Amino acid sequence: MLALISAGIAPGFALLSYFYLKDEYETEPVFDVLRVFFLGTILVFPIMFLQYVLETEGIFTNGIMKAFLSAAMLEEFFKWFILYFTVYKLVHFDEHYDGIVYGASLSLGFATAENILYLFANGLGVAFGRALLPVSSHALFGVIMGYYMGKAKFSTSQKERWIWISLLFPILLHGIYDLIILMDSNWFQLIVPFMIYLWWLGLRKVKKAKLIKQRIYEDRFFSKDLNI
Repeated sequence: MLALISAGIAPGFALLSYFYLKDEYETEPVFDVLRVFFLGTILVFPIMFLQYVLETEGIFTNGIMKAFLSAAMLEEFFKWFILYFTVYKLVHFDEHYDGIVYGASLSLGFATAENILYLFANGLGVAFGRALLPVSSHALFGVIMGYYMGKAKFSTSQKERWIWISLLFPILLHGIYDLIILMDSNWFQLIVPFMIYLWWLGLRKVKKAKLIKQRIYEDRFFSKDLNI
């Protein structure tokens, strides 16, 4: 049991540490980041219940509807809802990159709880594949969601536009991911380039948010120097 729990937790915490430590200036309070992570773990249970009901009742019958509505829209909407209505208002969410930290934390909390449950059902043999695909994809959906949430919070205009993008873009990416996974054949040939693209996109957002933060801090220090 300990091995299963460790294997379920390790990739989520490794990825969270990576994105957290990328923040080189005034890192977010660890307590706040872990609290958001915990919110993500709790979120798994109502979503799994809703998905079970939808599956049992046969609401969505084809692969596209299952991928985009039962999985992507349901999961990303609830993550977005938590991020917007609890994290967006935080005092410590005071810089663009903070959206990435909190978005990744929330998504990785969800992915970690889901991963532990999956490993208990299917064993350690699937742990490596789970770390490479579902856990890392959830992290990157969260990074992208948080990036646009940060743009919304600190933009002087078009806030509503960025808020909508922070919801709809992760849904689109998640839906494509699930649609590929649901394919009976050739899914591996498609998931590899998709994951490469997803990592490229996520890391590009990380780099852009870091540059924005770096410029802000350089301007602050430059202003202080002028006042000496």
